[in-house]
Amino acid sequence: MAELPAMIQDLALILMVAGIVTLVFKKLKQPLVLGYIVAGFLVSPHMPYTASVVDMSNIHLWADIGVMFLLFSLGLDFSFKKILKMGASPIISVICIIFAMSLLGIIVGQSFGWSRMNCIFLGGMLAMSSTTIIYKAFDDLGLRQQQFAGLVMSVLILEDILAIVMMVMLSAIASGNNPNGGQMIGSVVKIGFFLVLWLVVGIFAIPLFLRSVRKLINSEVLLIVSLGLCCAMAVFSTQVGFSSAFGAFIMGSILAETIEAERIEKLVEPVKNLFGAIFFVSVGMLVDPQILIDYALPIFVLVTTIIVGQAIFGSLSFMLGGESLKSAMRCGFSMAQIGEFSFIIASLGLSLGVIGDFLYPVVVAVSVITTFLTPYMIRLATPAYNALEPHLPSRFIKVLNHLSTSRPNTTEKSKWKRLLIQMGINTVVYSILTVATIVLMLTFFHPFILHLTHEKWYGPAITGLVTISLIAPFLRAMVMKKNHSEEFKALWKESNRNRLPLIFTILFRLLIALNFVFYVVHYLTDFGPALLITIGCVAVGLIILSRSIKRRSILLERLFINNLRSRDIEAQVHGKKKPLYEGKLLDRDIHIADFDVPFNSMWMGMSLKQLSLGRKFGVHISSIMRGGRRINIPDGNSVIFPGDKLQAIGSDDQLAKLGHALEKEVLGEDYELEKREMKLRQFIIGQGSPFIGKTLEDSGIRDRYSCMVVGMEEGKENLSAIGPKHLFKEGNIIWVVGEQEALDALMLAKR
Repeated sequence: MAELPAMIQDLALILMVAGIVTLVFKKLKQPLVLGYIVAGFLVSPHMPYTASVVDMSNIHLWADIGVMFLLFSLGLDFSFKKILKMGASPIISVICIIFAMSLLGIIVGQSFGWSRMNCIFLGGMLAMSSTTIIYKAFDDLGLRQQQFAGLVMSVLILEDILAIVMMVMLSAIASGNNPNGGQMIGSVVKIGFFLVLWLVVGIFAIPLFLRSVRKLINSEVLLIVSLGLCCAMAVFSTQVGFSSAFGAFIMGSILAETIEAERIEKLVEPVKNLFGAIFFVSVGMLVDPQILIDYALPIFVLVTTIIVGQAIFGSLSFMLGGESLKSAMRCGFSMAQIGEFSFIIASLGLSLGVIGDFLYPVVVAVSVITTFLTPYMIRLATPAYNALEPHLPSRFIKVLNHLSTSRPNTTEKSKWKRLLIQMGINTVVYSILTVATIVLMLTFFHPFILHLTHEKWYGPAITGLVTISLIAPFLRAMVMKKNHSEEFKALWKESNRNRLPLIFTILFRLLIALNFVFYVVHYLTDFGPALLITIGCVAVGLIILSRSIKRRSILLERLFINNLRSRDIEAQVHGKKKPLYEGKLLDRDIHIADFDVPFNSMWMGMSLKQLSLGRKFGVHISSIMRGGRRINIPDGNSVIFPGDKLQAIGSDDQLAKLGHALEKEVLGEDYELEKREMKLRQFIIGQGSPFIGKTLEDSGIRDRYSCMVVGMEEGKENLSAIGPKHLFKEGNIIWVVGEQEALDALMLAKR
């Protein structure tokens, strides 16, 4: 018999130990991430008293796959449109938090005499709070529906995307002996270029592909296609110098804008859970108890730095973002831990060989301790505010609260500012698409054409014509778009002084378009400057005047916008999108929250009038989502069904009470499931039976004994059906179905 490969043995050991440990952590109501880390510690080579894995290289390979799928799932739950709608408040908060915590990490590392790269990577690790752990803590504490929790999750989403950028930046820093400012700027430009290119091309192409094959795709095919796209983008990302995790995140964020996003997220979740568990187990394997003993003081100092740093600088960052002091403290205290991205950054440092082996287990130990303290820090925020408030001047408190309620109205931006921002974004995006098209054509298409034409003179001419034809819609949109916008027209009419700057904006974009054409022609030919300029001007002029190119440009833009809005359109069609008035409620303490009715809820079958939710909790049910249909302003006779989604309006406290009641008022689990088996029994109605002379309806066999008569035996091949008015007689042989206890009770009664 062939020997079992070491990889299978290791996988069996990991999953068995992880399963047992996570059951214990589930019982203790602790985050499962910690259970995986403990399981990894138990099966690591550092534990001499337990079985350990044989081949660590395979585990690290699976862990890399786990990181990729974790970030792919994160991308599926991420939307760049959400970030744009958040406004400046979360952006200001997250930048301040990352800067402050990174600086604290570097200072602590330097105080212990660690190397420069150890300090830089430590700063990155301390800046990353754990989305998974905070979300779980909010859920366990019943705070997920509160307003401050939504703000924290918004900041965490931004923090996660900035963590991806930070990983790329750290890789760039680690790759050079002494990276300078030019390298840093080049890295940022490279990230921005490929980020915009992938998002624009992906959002344009992938929804079109999924739409064309939608009738052919079932759950199995959709899973394979989505994972294939994830791996393909991961490979492409590594080819251009980024990490596979970055590419996986980008593909997830592209698929997040498609109609299939929710299905993909559910299908990918088991795969993510499996490989994600292996990743966190591999994290625990790197924990060396001896290192933890030797570095006990740095671990204590880092834990203190995170807790105090987030409590102070986190709260200040949220205040700078426009939150009141109480809300800012609740947000800042909630983020006092590090988690999965800290492990990923540490793994990156180890793989690049730029950090010491001691730093990884130190960071894991810090994460474990701060994770245990997270629920206590969240609970501590309100008492800390109550203790601090009496010692602060009342005028200072009023100023802070005034700043939080008087946020600037973004709709009152100047026309010039709006116009220039729109033109700038438009020019950058179309320039990136043009550059990418030119690079692809000159790198792949041009050599192919030269080979076909045997390097004749018309080979470069064909390449030039095809290239300019492909970039023509982009160049036309770059030059002409926004020239007929409302802002442009209003500024043109308002003052003659505006006309020269407006003309300059057109000429500037026209010059950029000419430069692209000049580059293509100059690369393919040896024409002189005069002829080069003439060809470029004629080409751009024809592009601007061509109606067919105009139609192509408009069609491409409409397809892109439609793909970008496809998920919103689907949400509106199925009634899943929240109403527009959500952000316009005047009272800060009043907002909207969604609640899912459990399938075992005790409320099912009851009307809103019977439940009296307004009287009990002070909330208003504005709508009920049922089977893809929205029931707006339900009346008191509306009945609640399992699986309904209730949209409620109320304060944080009122909504929290509603959510708590909805979770608690459920039918308990049946712990005697084995006794619920239905059995078929034969009964003979003997002398003295209480059923003699009674009809089936009056006998109480169904109502009193919870049994059902399925027929009567009369010597025929089949049982005879009997109706509710059938009169029982002595000697009747009936067949009854019921649970064992009910049948036993019926047997005693018939005697």
